[in-house]
Amino acid sequence: MRFTFPILATDRPSVHAISRSEGFVGKLFLLLLPGSLLFLSSAMGMKVAAQSNSAPTINSDAPVLKTPTDDARYRIGPGDVLTIVVRKAPELSGPVRVDQRGMIHLPMIDGEVTAACRTEGELAAEIRTLYLEYKTNPSVEVFVTEFQSRPVAVIGAVNAPGQFRLQRQVRLNELISFAGGPSPNAGRVINLIHTGSAIICQKDASESKATPPVEGLGVFTLNDTINGKEGTNPFVQPGDIVQLPDADQIFVIGHVVQPRVIALKDKPITVSWAIAMAGGIARDGKSSNVRILRETAGGGKQELVVDLKAIQKRQGVDIALVPNDIVEVGSSPGKAILGLLQGAIPSAIMQGAVRVIP
Repeated sequence: MRFTFPILATDRPSVHAISRSEGFVGKLFLLLLPGSLLFLSSAMGMKVAAQSNSAPTINSDAPVLKTPTDDARYRIGPGDVLTIVVRKAPELSGPVRVDQRGMIHLPMIDGEVTAACRTEGELAAEIRTLYLEYKTNPSVEVFVTEFQSRPVAVIGAVNAPGQFRLQRQVRLNELISFAGGPSPNAGRVINLIHTGSAIICQKDASESKATPPVEGLGVFTLNDTINGKEGTNPFVQPGDIVQLPDADQIFVIGHVVQPRVIALKDKPITVSWAIAMAGGIARDGKSSNVRILRETAGGGKQELVVDLKAIQKRQGVDIALVPNDIVEVGSSPGKAILGLLQGAIPSAIMQGAVRVIP
């Protein structure tokens, strides 16, 4: 079977018509080209101007981050033992101890060489310069093998008191942590004693130099230092002694469940709180007969009588205790007699004969 499709004739332009239309379009394009370029350039200029106007400005007063300039490298001091290694020259190598003036003596070098307040690299460079007279391009290295010049001590109410040798900069709270931290009976403050017995090195713009030792006493709050509060956690200096005094104490005695000594920490302790910490009033104790014995400024004694029942009913003043106060709970005669009887009756029954009732 065949299918036939009719082909419809279309009106096509002639070749001459096409060439004439192309020539007209070309002339039109040439006429419009300069205006188009001018429009595009003005549009781009407006866009750039808008971007420049929206760009943020730089404030010259804004803070600028600075690179830390603190030099934490270890600086040699009196008593340190150094090992000096000169490559291919074993006769110039070996250990040397820094004397108390911070000087060392080297083979083939007349006089003394300053070692104190220099780093290992700085001293090696100095020794290399001195040996240039005898060696061609000597290679020198310096190592600190024994750190003896920066002793510090931690004493008092810490778990592991002792002496330490600093090999780097250490802050006060870090040193206390090395000593095992505060003990349970530690007080509220830290005493930082500057003995001035060691050379303190200071790095300035030109050279390292030793500064005169500083003596004095710094007192800091224990909790603030442990938490790293600003201004309470300084760097420890060589020769410093850190002391944590024992806490002030109060004493709870008399007819309480567990007589004890209580350390005064950061929070004040009232008489009712102290009795509660001692286990409360014993069975034969009298809550209305509580005495506080307090030392006066003149060395005498002051007695304060407190009614614990009135305090519990919020009808009395719960007195805050001060260091060395003695809280004594008196006894109740009636309760004491009853307690004696209760203790005697079971013993009498146990000592009697046991009979069977038929």
